[in-house]
Amino acid sequence: MAESPTTAKTAKKKKAKRSVPTGQLHVSATFNNTIITFTDPQGGALAASSAGACGFRGSKKGTAYAAQVAAEKAGNAVKQTYGLSKVDVYIKGVGLGRDAAMRAMQGLGIQVETIKDVTGVPHGGVRPRKARRI
Repeated sequence: MAESPTTAKTAKKKKAKRSVPTGQLHVSATFNNTIITFTDPQGGALAASSAGACGFRGSKKGTAYAAQVAAEKAGNAVKQTYGLSKVDVYIKGVGLGRDAAMRAMQGLGIQVETIKDVTGVPHGGVRPRKARRI
């Protein structure tokens, strides 16, 4: 019995290993969690991790140590897979993980080129509460 073209197994081509020597590190540090994302220069995600994904739960997710562990996890993944050696850092938020993620990068041997704070700042804001009358 002859196999039809749809049932025949097709050989998968092996994807060429992509090399990304320089990229971006996006750190979103809130009071409750820290999210680390490595991207290529155009903004396409390469690897990501968060304090919650590293096993921290509850209030421990917002700590500097949790941010450090998350940054090391994502940093190791992107360094081995893509050979990333230099990053531009974009930090958003006011949490404890801001500095810890940066220190973790220097511990991994990933060179930090620039640091930019992209925290959103309100201009105008919401309408204030009415005046209190006693």
